[in-house]
Amino acid sequence: MTLALVVAVTVTIGGWLAWRGQGSAVPVDDPVRVAAGRTLYASHCAACHGADLEGEQPDWQIRKPSGELPAPPHDASGHTWHHPDEQLFAITKHGMARFAPPGYKTAMPSFVGILTDAEIRSVLAFIQASWPAEIRERRATMFKK
Repeated sequence: MTLALVVAVTVTIGGWLAWRGQGSAVPVDDPVRVAAGRTLYASHCAACHGADLEGEQPDWQIRKPSGELPAPPHDASGHTWHHPDEQLFAITKHGMARFAPPGYKTAMPSFVGILTDAEIRSVLAFIQASWPAEIRERRATMFKK
């Protein structure tokens, strides 16, 4: 192998790993991304999940007559913080139906073609930035890699 080929392979793999790590992170400590997430959340999520992350529908754990569960709150009172970032990202991007058993009824849409991956991560950053430090610390322990 020539030196040029070794350098090219190393740079390519290193760049891919850096991109992969950068792309999968939820930028919860980046105030610019959190602010962008706030705006996106208001436009795309608040109607169902509440303007202040509190949930718009009462009894979010009890199925409606249609069989759907109401949209859960995303504040500390809900269960969102119990899920790893990768799962939250996937559900937001692809919708809940893709991950649910056959026949599961859900109103959670897919955001493919509506929000970019970076925008979804910004929304998640906004949500997570609202959680108390205690919950953020618990999550860090729960989802240690």
